[in-house]
Amino acid sequence: MVVLAVLAVLMTAGIAAAANGGFSPQFAHSPNAARTNTAYWVVFGFTAAIFVLVEGALVLFIWQYRGRGRPRTAEGAQVHGHTRLEVIWTVIPVLILAAIGIVVFYELPSISSAPAASNPVRITVEGHQFYWQFDYPNGSRTINDLHVPVDQVVELTVKSYDVVHSWWIPQLGGKIQAIPGRTNHIWFKADRAGTYYGQCAEFCGLYHTVMRARVIASSDVDYRTFTSSTAASTLGKAEFTGVCATCHGMHGEGGYGPNLSQNPLIAQASGLTAIVRAGRGKMPPVGNSWTSAQMKALVQYTKSNVYKGASASGG
Repeated sequence: MVVLAVLAVLMTAGIAAAANGGFSPQFAHSPNAARTNTAYWVVFGFTAAIFVLVEGALVLFIWQYRGRGRPRTAEGAQVHGHTRLEVIWTVIPVLILAAIGIVVFYELPSISSAPAASNPVRITVEGHQFYWQFDYPNGSRTINDLHVPVDQVVELTVKSYDVVHSWWIPQLGGKIQAIPGRTNHIWFKADRAGTYYGQCAEFCGLYHTVMRARVIASSDVDYRTFTSSTAASTLGKAEFTGVCATCHGMHGEGGYGPNLSQNPLIAQASGLTAIVRAGRGKMPPVGNSWTSAQMKALVQYTKSNVYKGASASGG
């Protein structure tokens, strides 16, 4: 029994480490996420009550009508139809489904539609293998980290340039797919400053598990400072660490992809641009939507921080 108890604890350790023990949504920090959680708890309440009722009745009947020494050939008491009972157990599920439907359809409009805002922040989200790219209203771009002002409506336009991805920051709302050739929309309004974590929720290839995202909510002043200056100055590093390092290592030392630290190609603007934009071999075209400014930032970063010079060949 002790061994079984220990095994049960180990099996549920991962669930217990998740938010709220893994059995409920993460704490909501956006109105749409809060309404989604409300619908979840209503459904959970009904289903939990039904589970307890049905399983309790099952245990009770097993005990009540156990054999008690009767031979297996003996028939138990014969129970005939009970019209009133049958009507009750037909009407109650109908009422339960009606209650759930009323709650869901009441909450749904506020989940899918953003509240009226005089000046919402509109940002484009692009899913790529295996990173997220964000385009801000002033033209700046970031990789994997989405910066937003706190307590303001943020409207996201979600796209993909390769395969199907799924944008999901649990504390800020539901999922939305990024589909090639199609544009989807989702919104949120972070109610406090902080960092919110997410993960691509659609299997999209070999490195799907590392396709993570962060939403960093800050004051309006900090947001404007970041998008106007900081984003551009850190773009090259963000591109390499958020895109290239996935396969080639944080210092270009190699991993699934080859070692880049001694490859002179990463210090050559034309060669690096061609590979990043078109791909090569198993490498997807990770920069097929990158601007000239992005490529320039990447080349500058790789020259200064990744390229260590060509290796000397032994003779």
